[in-house]
Amino acid sequence: MKQCYFCTNNTKTIDYKDVESLKTFTDSYGRIIKSRRSGLCSLHQRQLASAIKQARQLALLPFIAN
Repeated sequence: MKQCYFCTNNTKTIDYKDVESLKTFTDSYGRIIKSRRSGLCSLHQRQLASAIKQARQLALLPFIAN
């Protein structure tokens, strides 16, 4: 089983402005990767989903990849 990326790096909060780290948790179609595949714990998976959705609303991330 994978370790949570954010727990191992001692990350307190997931910042929606850090677009490069958010892109690693989206697939080639722009969808959010499931926690089973990414290895995130449930707390950080929920925070990640909120951060990605917030970044999409501010046009930092695309809703759909081309």
